[in-house]
Amino acid sequence: MYNKMAKALHRMHRGEKGITGLETAIILIAFVTVAAVLAYTVLSAGIFSAERGEEAVYAGLESAQSTMSVKSSFLVQNIGNASSATMQFTMAMALAGSSVDLEQLVFNYWDDQSNQINGIDAANITFSDSTGSTLTGEDAVISGTEQVLVAISLGAESGYSTPLTAYDNFTLQIIPPTGATLTLQRSLPGKITGLVSLH
Repeated sequence: MYNKMAKALHRMHRGEKGITGLETAIILIAFVTVAAVLAYTVLSAGIFSAERGEEAVYAGLESAQSTMSVKSSFLVQNIGNASSATMQFTMAMALAGSSVDLEQLVFNYWDDQSNQINGIDAANITFSDSTGSTLTGEDAVISGTEQVLVAISLGAESGYSTPLTAYDNFTLQIIPPTGATLTLQRSLPGKITGLVSLH
């Protein structure tokens, strides 16, 4: 009796071997397809992230190479006189390997006496090289290890109407076309007659 039952069960499942193989193949194909799609998505995201990272690195390098620094004392003369106040300092690139067009710089000024000049007129700013020659046009580009003397004239017509007094503070902001803004903050000493060197 047992043998008859076993033979009957065996006959019942004999025709399902091919179906099981087909189901296995379909499942395997589904797994391979899902894995391929997932791998493509991960690779695409990785390549996209790498490109964005590369752009960020190059933008940071450009910004750092375009940064300027002051290489001397900051001199002010007649700062207590609204009609003839001047300031001068030497400026250079912080890192060699880049250049900045000096005529593209924007100079802003403000102080404790409520004087505020947004965009000092180019006529009141002079750039000169180590020989004292004025730099204009194509020559007004600073690069590498070059240094340039910057002279700025402040006057009542430009917005410097209330002269500074002893212990006043002022800020000069220099904005290049690319790179970091250079902000120079200085405090005046107790005696401000004539030429004063500020550090």
